[in-house]
Amino acid sequence: RAEGLGLLLARSRYLYIRRHRARFGERILAELRGVIDEAGGSPFWDGLAGRFFGMNFQEADAFNAIHGNQFIADLMPKTPIYVDMLSDPARAVIGRPHPNGRAAMRMLETEGFKYNGYIDIFDGGPTMLGKIDNLKSVAQAREARFTGTHGEGGVKILVATGHLDDFHCTYAQALFDEDGGVRLDEAAADRLGLLSEDAVLVVER
Repeated sequence: RAEGLGLLLARSRYLYIRRHRARFGERILAELRGVIDEAGGSPFWDGLAGRFFGMNFQEADAFNAIHGNQFIADLMPKTPIYVDMLSDPARAVIGRPHPNGRAAMRMLETEGFKYNGYIDIFDGGPTMLGKIDNLKSVAQAREARFTGTHGEGGVKILVATGHLDDFHCTYAQALFDEDGGVRLDEAAADRLGLLSEDAVLVVER
């Protein structure tokens, strides 16, 4: 993450969606881990779901890893639950990400995601929503032709090529030509295996 690999992974997903736009709907969501205390417990779980399941958060987390979280939806009450009926610790963490997830939340907000009050029933973490066509990486991406490599300098970009299971994305330094061509640093071109006039998808970092 310190080298920007988390950002590369996230934005490469959005470029993948842009490259295969017809395969996706109008909206996208991202779930962030909720607040976990020093003992490994979840105040939100203890204040809500834990009362219905007879297991602590660690046990529920292990069960969820094996069986998925559908069991929560199946067994939780189908009627509204009033927030004022929850314990103070549970209310305090509603919609808050784990401290380790705050940077990820800011990254999502920069991309165009918003927190609209949806939370994970498991740990109370925020569910971020975005309109795909309004995401920064989707809206600002453009098609270009690879016209060769260059030396040092250039604009920092993400560049993607290929389709479906042949899709690849990497960081690059780019120089743009007036006729729609783009020249990349040699290392990036080698990573993608590009040949002259190959179609690429580019977006500035």
